[in-house]
Amino acid sequence: MPVPSAETSALNLSAAARTELSPLFAEAAGKSVAWPFEEARKIVRRVEASGQKEVLFETGYGPSGLPHIGTFGEVARTTMVRHAFRILTGDRIKTRLLAFSDDMDGLRKVPDNIPNKEMVAAHLGKPLTQVPDPFGTHASFGAHNNARLRAFLDQFGFDYEFASSTDYYTSGRFDAALLHLLARYEAVMAIMLPSFRQERAATYSPFLPIHPHTGVVMQVPIEAIDAQAGTIAWSDPETREHFITPVTGGRTKLQWKPDWAMRWVALNVDYEMAGKDLIESVKLSGAIARALGGAPPEGFNYELFLDENGQKISKSKGNGLTIEDWLTYASPESLSLFMYQKPSAAKRLYFDVIPRTVDDYLNFLEAYPRQDDKNRLGNPVWHIHSGEPPAPELLRKDGQGTAISFSMLLNLAAVANSEDPAVLWGFLRRYAPDVSPATHPRLDRLVSYAVRYFRDFVRPAKVYRQPDEIEREALGLLSSMLADLPEPVSAEEIQTALYDVARAIPRYQHLQAKGATPERPGVSNDWFNMLYAVLLGESRGPRFGSFVALYGVKETMALIASALSGELARDHVAFRVQ
Repeated sequence: MPVPSAETSALNLSAAARTELSPLFAEAAGKSVAWPFEEARKIVRRVEASGQKEVLFETGYGPSGLPHIGTFGEVARTTMVRHAFRILTGDRIKTRLLAFSDDMDGLRKVPDNIPNKEMVAAHLGKPLTQVPDPFGTHASFGAHNNARLRAFLDQFGFDYEFASSTDYYTSGRFDAALLHLLARYEAVMAIMLPSFRQERAATYSPFLPIHPHTGVVMQVPIEAIDAQAGTIAWSDPETREHFITPVTGGRTKLQWKPDWAMRWVALNVDYEMAGKDLIESVKLSGAIARALGGAPPEGFNYELFLDENGQKISKSKGNGLTIEDWLTYASPESLSLFMYQKPSAAKRLYFDVIPRTVDDYLNFLEAYPRQDDKNRLGNPVWHIHSGEPPAPELLRKDGQGTAISFSMLLNLAAVANSEDPAVLWGFLRRYAPDVSPATHPRLDRLVSYAVRYFRDFVRPAKVYRQPDEIEREALGLLSSMLADLPEPVSAEEIQTALYDVARAIPRYQHLQAKGATPERPGVSNDWFNMLYAVLLGESRGPRFGSFVALYGVKETMALIASALSGELARDHVAFRVQ
């Protein structure tokens, strides 16, 4: 997995929350409709009602598998809400983010992607922290995956505290809450039993004893409880041996819904998100928390990701993007933007969304300096970078700044037919001689992402369309126009000339365009779509004037000649049959 730069530690909470806000900015924050602020206002109301001086945010992690893109999403979104809360409260309320690992869960099955499966299989049913590490690097499988979680979160600069379920159970930190739940056993059962079928309800208990001989987390009926003694009675279904087990000291653990509720109450959790597949679980755990005399946390249910066919992404099916996939072709900031946008709507997560998301991020970043406070607080980059987005990296020429998009780089790679970053840098330096990877490090990373994406997705999928007679004539006129342009020429001047060529061609006239007249018709998108399809082998592309300015006027004329001769299409067919 690529290692993000120091700058991408932007999700770490910034100094913005710790400084005096201007009255106008504070007013804008109080009215902002950006969803992190709307979530943060829920917590503000909670604090105002309780008078508490600290707020705890929590995210959960199941360490039977490695951290994944959903883990990133939950921590990133929670961090955005936490930062918004700090802004709304002027950082007068202490906040903490707890990344809680459910590492006392029993291992239900052997993962497919680990070594030494037979060794692990011998420990099925035991808490993950009692299963040997198949990788041989840590004291247990749970400890190994916990370490991977911490490295994963540290890599992105998240500000969090790590917590282990095993540590909390065995240290006695949950003892008082467990005894309290035992005393409220019947109330908890009354909440849980209606959610089960009859067969499951007949054997269900919120407490799971840890077998004193085998160490297995036992799914057995509880024969008796003694709230005063703090014990449960049960029998081994195989040996019929009878046990009386204290619920404290890590000798039992709770089923996951009561466990979730107990943790909320024991730790005074104020905010936790969950996927929409857990809506009913959140309701049940919330009811249990209230039965225990506590209040469930604030939070919202985010939508799950879909694959390109609209099917729910499943780790077992392997039908979605991994975080490694995303970070091979795009920055962590763009992934954060994907998580920020419409968290309550189902979104398709597959390779085709990457270029659009990267360019959306760059557009938001480029717009930020020109915005007022209200619009800045609604700009995703403010939330992605915790109030301190970096300045956009622009190419400067003749006093004008040009932002370079991901799609522009993909098309430069396409017309150059090159997977070499140095070739793309050659185009960039010809346009702006002073630019370099040293002066524009983010652009340098963007170039590297673009050539990888071009190599793996764009080049194999290109389809060059042969121009018809009208299009051939139009391309000839375009080439002549380019030849007559003075030097030097700006991207805007090229774009204007492109429109002028198309205005004279009836196929591309758009008389209904705003401001169009019969004498000066508008230009339809069909003109640019033709250029993309014939010259770039794509259905869409960058602003064509900017593309020509970067690629070169003479080079674009040569590209047109290659398209008209059929060389572009022949070369691509030859590539595809290699």
